[in-house]
Amino acid sequence: MKDIAKRFADNPLLSPADIPASREGLEITCLLNPGVFQYENKTWLAVRVAERPKQKDNIISFPILTETGSIQIIEIAKNDPELIATDARVINYKGVDYLTTLSHLRLLCSEDGHNFYEPENYPSLVGEGMLETFGIEDCRVAEIEGTYYLTFTSVSDNGVGVGLRTTTDWKNFTKHGMILPAHNKDCAIFEEKINGLFYALHRPSSVDIGGNYIWIASSPDGIHWGNHQCIIKTRKGLWDSKRVGAGAAPIKTEKGWLEIYHGANENHQYCLGAFLMDLKDPSKVIARTIEPIMVPATEYELSGFFGNVVFTNGHIVEPDGDTLTMYYGASDEFVCGAQFSIKEILLLLKNS
Repeated sequence: MKDIAKRFADNPLLSPADIPASREGLEITCLLNPGVFQYENKTWLAVRVAERPKQKDNIISFPILTETGSIQIIEIAKNDPELIATDARVINYKGVDYLTTLSHLRLLCSEDGHNFYEPENYPSLVGEGMLETFGIEDCRVAEIEGTYYLTFTSVSDNGVGVGLRTTTDWKNFTKHGMILPAHNKDCAIFEEKINGLFYALHRPSSVDIGGNYIWIASSPDGIHWGNHQCIIKTRKGLWDSKRVGAGAAPIKTEKGWLEIYHGANENHQYCLGAFLMDLKDPSKVIARTIEPIMVPATEYELSGFFGNVVFTNGHIVEPDGDTLTMYYGASDEFVCGAQFSIKEILLLLKNS
């Protein structure tokens, strides 16, 4: 497999010990999958922070949010016959699925794109209401005409859907609720209207017929979405055979809209690839990479909370127009950085 990523020498940029937990009694298990944006001449990350209580012998404990916003800790004996705990991320107890951690979004910024810190007077974004009781995850940020659109995964016992909040100053947010209902995630809004319409990639999931495929939708206002079309499917026998999902906002190039996406195989190895959409009609996929452009290869990508994973939902196109600085989650535990040449990615695309 070809890997053209130029990883930062100082990776991981962020580890769980680098910032404090949100409250006493919890510890940070993972920092991962940041949304990325530029604001006030700085690079910012909307980092997913996953927390849980410190684990005790013979007991699994995890937090959930109540509908009023308080945290409830649930404890289950590991030898309970009704507990299924074979996945580090999800457990099943008495037929109900729970996440082993509770995630919120924390804002970090940097002057150099490498050294990040938590600035004062910027809020954390936390789950609110009955559709976010298991937290909010994996934020993607799109800036359109001075407004930042934050799409993220809203998780509860009702299912997994796409939430939306907007802001112009990162201190005051407008909540738009769940814009794509369960089961859906990986929603990336284009940072430019096309023929007067907003466009977004998203990933509904089907268990029996269909699969975990990338779809596209359009909207008159960025909130209400329709004209859904499936554009990217999994490929049997390849690195993206089990599931695919969009990364960050597509990148406008002369040849088309370039999207970096993740794919996983039956062994839950997550790699990154790319595809190209028509500039005037992005529902038309022009080309796609056969092999991934990035593969888990370093120690921090191969081992961690959930190893063998590289996953991105945030990047910046540098002023030269070719360098793509990508921030990504490694092993569901660390935040890392890498750079790509957009021209090099385009050369690897094969016509659909």
